[in-house]
Amino acid sequence: MITFRQGNIKDIPLIRELTFKIWPETYGAILSQEQIDYMLEMMYSPSSLEKQMLEQDHRFVIADENNQPVGFASYSRKDIDNNTYKLHKIYVLPGIQGKGVGKKLIDHIIQSMLPSGAKTIELNVNRHNTAKKFYEKQGFKITRTEDIAIGNGYFMNDYVMEKNL
Repeated sequence: MITFRQGNIKDIPLIRELTFKIWPETYGAILSQEQIDYMLEMMYSPSSLEKQMLEQDHRFVIADENNQPVGFASYSRKDIDNNTYKLHKIYVLPGIQGKGVGKKLIDHIIQSMLPSGAKTIELNVNRHNTAKKFYEKQGFKITRTEDIAIGNGYFMNDYVMEKNL
């Protein structure tokens, strides 16, 4: 059975553990190892995750299957006027992918947003990431492309996708 719980500062080691299991398989064929290492430090260092939680109001959700962590996601409000939210991260362990956990995680997050008036959820996905097809099955549509400079000469070459709620 899949259950969800809110993540917090105490979950930073768990989020990092999951990330270091998921990222090599997710991005190994898309990005250089040097860029993966750089991005992991930039986005998943303990201080970065703490800042996301405490200063940037990112809400983390941990997905458990039979009381074992199998994935996580984070989201925040992006635009109060338009009631738009941003899905910053969603990752499921490779051996669990394709079993509905990601879909349930997105559904759980959407249900969490709706009481505050959410109308749209947006995300970025690497243009070469096969997860794009997964997001399309969940009702997301590509709205634009972005090339985001992240430092050290690296870029995130993404599609921006949206889903109306």
